[in-house]
Amino acid sequence: MTDEKLDQILKQALAPEISDREIRIHRRRKDKMITFGKLGKGVAAAVAAAVIGICGLGYFNPMLAAKIPLIGKIFEKVDEDATYSGDYTDKKTVLTNEDSAGNLDTSDYTVSDQGITLTASEAYCDGYSIFLTVNIESENADFTHIPEHYTGMNVADNRTAAGFYVGGTWSVDGSSPEWLENTFDGKVIDSHTFAGMLKINLAEKYTGNGELNLNINGLGYDDDRLLDGGEISASHWTDGSWNIVIPFAVNETDVKTIEVGEKKGNITLEDVVLSPYQVIVHATTPGEQRELTDDRREKLLSKNPDMTDAEMFELLGWSYEPCYTICFNQDGELLYADTEMAGRAGFAVQGKEIKTLYVYIFDNLDDWSLMEQEGMNSTAAKKAVISKEIHVE
Repeated sequence: MTDEKLDQILKQALAPEISDREIRIHRRRKDKMITFGKLGKGVAAAVAAAVIGICGLGYFNPMLAAKIPLIGKIFEKVDEDATYSGDYTDKKTVLTNEDSAGNLDTSDYTVSDQGITLTASEAYCDGYSIFLTVNIESENADFTHIPEHYTGMNVADNRTAAGFYVGGTWSVDGSSPEWLENTFDGKVIDSHTFAGMLKINLAEKYTGNGELNLNINGLGYDDDRLLDGGEISASHWTDGSWNIVIPFAVNETDVKTIEVGEKKGNITLEDVVLSPYQVIVHATTPGEQRELTDDRREKLLSKNPDMTDAEMFELLGWSYEPCYTICFNQDGELLYADTEMAGRAGFAVQGKEIKTLYVYIFDNLDDWSLMEQEGMNSTAAKKAVISKEIHVE
């Protein structure tokens, strides 16, 4: 397809132009709908209740906040409640410098704009994702009204975290910029301080050392006082410029790749990756294997940054056959599913023991949803295109 033809399609399909602010608001709303769609009806209802009902949990006395050594220890502060929880103590890299008197020097990793200061604190990379902690401060804000959301599979898990929206792009070592898709997952420390973790998924496996370039153009958060007004996603949003370069090193400790190479129907289960904090299932379909070059993707995203791979394929008239993946461990425990993208499904370990993985891949979302609700013994298991038992140990 020529660039001229692509431009013509874009003009017809994407006019009128969408403003940057509308794109950000729409993306955040859409992300919420995706999350609710991938959760079962019961869990989704519980999440909705959590957003409305537990907003006052987990906050600290403002008088004590100054005594909490946050910088360099944010993983420790949020590691039990964040979606990608776990003990990062021996695997993280602390970004800040400390002098002989014990004073922290954060100048290399602190940026301020529009009255908001963002300080990068720690980083960890397993080769597939970068996990970054930050401290966000604003003297003119009141963060204590940020609602919390469930980060566990069940309400009984009693796992909740506050969320902070982030807009902008990221790149590694001069690669083409990618849109920031996740939010900071963490805790409100006091009215003016938020500590959280951001997970960035790398397009390809990375080795060695690198630099993460964050170009943030907006920060925002929800407000539980506006719940009666309906949509609250854009209630506190600030446009600005927070650009920071963060060094990271791949830590391959306890990261294991299990080759599978099983093909059934139109789906191929390539391999499964296990790291201390996530499980990644790589699966491809004929539609996903059709090449969507960086230049073409960038051209599409320049017109509509909110466009998904599936929408790109549809716009270009290509076939796209998505698959829906679900994982359990040897005890039948369901692993918390992240948003699935073409060729990759991610799951949070959340401290669960994983000796054996049971992977089910569907080509029908309804079958996936039924199994998510009913568990491993669901009748939907028989409808999986691929069902695979993978021994980890």
